[in-house]
Amino acid sequence: MGILSRTSYVIRSKLNAILNRAEDPSETLDYSYEKMRDELQQVKQGIADLTTQKKRLEIQKRRLEENVEKHNEQAREAVRQDREDLARKALEKKQSKMEQIEELETQIAGLQETQDGLVEKKDKLQSRIEEFRTKKETMKARYDAAEASSRVSEAMTGAGDEMADVGRAIERAEERTDEMEARAAAMDELEDTGAFEDALSDKDSIDRELQAGRTSSEVDTELETLKAELGKSSPGEETEAETEGETETEADTAADDPAVEAELEELKNEDDA
Repeated sequence: MGILSRTSYVIRSKLNAILNRAEDPSETLDYSYEKMRDELQQVKQGIADLTTQKKRLEIQKRRLEENVEKHNEQAREAVRQDREDLARKALEKKQSKMEQIEELETQIAGLQETQDGLVEKKDKLQSRIEEFRTKKETMKARYDAAEASSRVSEAMTGAGDEMADVGRAIERAEERTDEMEARAAAMDELEDTGAFEDALSDKDSIDRELQAGRTSSEVDTELETLKAELGKSSPGEETEAETEGETETEADTAADDPAVEAELEELKNEDDA
């Protein structure tokens, strides 16, 4: 097989595959039905033309028959007038007309036979068309039902082209979402660990922690200053002040006791001696 032959074969194969995929059985059946109806219409038109031609020959035949009768009367009148020559001429014309009539009858008979045959074929064709129409509608209904069932099955199983595309789109969306979630989590983790340095700062993570400590100490100092200005103290200072107050109170109480005073005086005298 030559290159051109192989190329032609491949092209025809591709075209045939494309046509098979594009072919709609319902449209094909409807087209075939219309073609058959067109053929039936052509047969009917042929029968009508043939019938018209036959009617013309029949009209011509009737006219010739009228002429034959006229020539008979002419021949009789010529014989009554002893005009044998005229009688002979009339009979000759009659004979010519009768020969034409016989030829017309043959043609009319042939046309009638042809017409009968066309009418019979037309009836058979019309019967076949009616049968085809019934079968066509049945096949179309079966095809539509099968197509609907196939679409439902494809939708249920996800085997159809559109459902396959939807499935792939969902898979891609899920992969993209997982990727973005993982990336966001990684960014948060790296930021918490200080792996990412501030692009606008020349400080590293240690500098930032030290700065945070200094900031916290400064805040505590300023807070204590504000409390002192407002006459408030922290819970620890309040406890210490309360303790000092209690000590002073006990000392005052001891000083007011006479026994305690006598004992203190005795100890003072011993120190002087």
